Amino acid sequence: MDPRRRFFFRAQPAAAAIQRPPGALPEAAFEQACTRCDACIAACPPQVIRRGSGGFPEMDFSRAGCDFCGACQRACTPGALAAAPGFGPWKAQISSSCLAQRGVDCRVCGDACDARALRFPPRRGGAPVPVLDLQACTGCGACVGGCPAQAIKLVVPA
Repeated sequence: MDPRRRFFFRAQPAAAAIQRPPGALPEAAFEQACTRCDACIAACPPQVIRRGSGGFPEMDFSRAGCDFCGACQRACTPGALAAAPGFGPWKAQISSSCLAQRGVDCRVCGDACDARALRFPPRRGGAPVPVLDLQACTGCGACVGGCPAQAIKLVVPA
C-alpha cells in the first residue's frame, strides 16, 4: 500500500450541525425547498440570519438573539420555513471559559435570557455560577452574543 494514501482510511470528522432560521423544515427538506433568495435575511428585524455555506440561511447570534417574531417565516414564499416556529432541539451550552466559573461575578447571559433558563444560585465562598434549565431554554441565542468570554454556544444535545 502506498503510504501517501493512508488519509483515505482516517475517520472523517462529523459535519457540524447548522442552525437554520426558526420554523425550518428538516435539513434535507429545507435544502430542497429553499431557493436561497435571501428574503428571510432581509426580513429579520434583529438581523441574526445570515447567508451561510452554499448560500443557505443560518443563524448568527454574535450580536443579538432571535425574538421569534415570525418575519422570516412570512417572507419565505418557497415554504422552507413552514414548520412550527422555534429551534427545536437547539439548547445553550456553557463552556469552562465562563467567567463565573472562574470566580468572576458575571451574569450577562442571565440578564439576556428572556426565558429565564439561566439561574445564578448563591454559592458560598465564590461568585454564583450559571445553572442552565434545558427545559426552559428556547435556543434563541440571546445569551450567546453578550457573553464577554464567548463561553456559550448552541448545540443539539446528544
